[in-house]
Amino acid sequence: MNGNPEFFERLLTEAFEVGVNAAKPLMGVQQCWQGEIRQWLDTVAPERKAVWVYGAGKAAASMASALEFACSDAEQLKGFVVTRRGHEVPTRCIEVVQAAHPVPDEEGQRAALRLIRELSAVPQGDAVIALVSGGGSSLLSVPVPSIPFSDLQQLNRVLLASGAPIQEMNVVRKHVTRSLGGQLAAGCSVPVFQLLISDVPGDAPEFIASGPFVADDSTFRDAMDVLDRWEISAPQSVISHLEAGIRGDVPETPGRDSAVFKQVSTRLLASNALTLDAVALYLQNAGYAVLSLGDSIEGESRDVAGVTAAMVAQIAQGKSNWPKLPVALISGGECTVTLTEKDLESAKGGRNSEFLLALFHALGSMEIPCSVSALAADTDGIDGVGGHAGALLLPGDLDRAATLGLSTKRHLDQHNSYDFFDAMGRLLMTGPTTTNVNDLRIVLIGQPAEAV
Repeated sequence: MNGNPEFFERLLTEAFEVGVNAAKPLMGVQQCWQGEIRQWLDTVAPERKAVWVYGAGKAAASMASALEFACSDAEQLKGFVVTRRGHEVPTRCIEVVQAAHPVPDEEGQRAALRLIRELSAVPQGDAVIALVSGGGSSLLSVPVPSIPFSDLQQLNRVLLASGAPIQEMNVVRKHVTRSLGGQLAAGCSVPVFQLLISDVPGDAPEFIASGPFVADDSTFRDAMDVLDRWEISAPQSVISHLEAGIRGDVPETPGRDSAVFKQVSTRLLASNALTLDAVALYLQNAGYAVLSLGDSIEGESRDVAGVTAAMVAQIAQGKSNWPKLPVALISGGECTVTLTEKDLESAKGGRNSEFLLALFHALGSMEIPCSVSALAADTDGIDGVGGHAGALLLPGDLDRAATLGLSTKRHLDQHNSYDFFDAMGRLLMTGPTTTNVNDLRIVLIGQPAEAV
């Protein structure tokens, strides 16, 4: 896999930056404010004294800052948002609270309880703007009274290690908390306009941060089925609560027939699809024929990598029905990594770096007659455990790994992609990006004339 590593490193990192910037909330919030939000406010709350702003997610603080910039001094904004620790940005009047992710902590629980109280106390005649993005499920996790908070934390740990898709994990979360699955909307008596940044495949609002302001048609039985399907050993308090719900002893989360959602308006600001479009245009301008595999790729990271490697080989070998080189394969969505208790002792990395390590391993056994380089990263800047956004694969890295005595198989077996790419000098370190539209994978096959 010959080629200029420096050229491809620059091209890949710039493409990632282009994709992340396309998902930043400033422009989307400003356009929405100048259009439908102001009109909505004048319709539902013409005599308002204040606009109350609440929200949660990895992008919540940057969304709040963007809203302050968009409306300037035209409105009196009050309220707070909760974001992942380290993802805060300066704001003027909307408070930013920080909490843990992906396993909830006490700060997040206190923020959720405070949000429930304040939403119920918003004065009649005012209105609420809700800022919701990925990560909100754990940042707003306050359990139902029958489940100890420590059990909710343990539930999140086993869900994250199960390999279950994010949509199915969120079905469970909705039915064991007091804040998710439309329950914040149910506790608010004034109109709500929610702005969403999606980190879930398909962008369904009910799955973004487990839909705190969105109708939920899933059931306690659905939640129990998720635990059974993925063989998840949940704490007994969780099982007992779900069983009570199945019996009808606990009411279901509010569904689409609930009157509370008649006063909730929704606008999607950014998504993985928007990021892929921006990346595709950038790479086309760089000389690549771009094949987008879509924004809804799911599955075990190493399985997705195996399929991707087979496609790379077909394209590189000039098989029919594929574009001529150079070609860029891009995709989004969210892969998973299934961990056992033993795996947790050695696991270090994330779903993106594991995908890239599995791709690295698969390509090592294939005949690839041209250069291949790749990037896989989370657009929020944090890929699992290690503080990295993801990792890079550059021309010459197969020989580099062999020289360093690194085994792709051993590191895959240990789910330790971080140490592998750290030793290679190929970790992508961006820090928090203050947005979150899920994962971005780019594979460059062949090289444009500029790189020759």
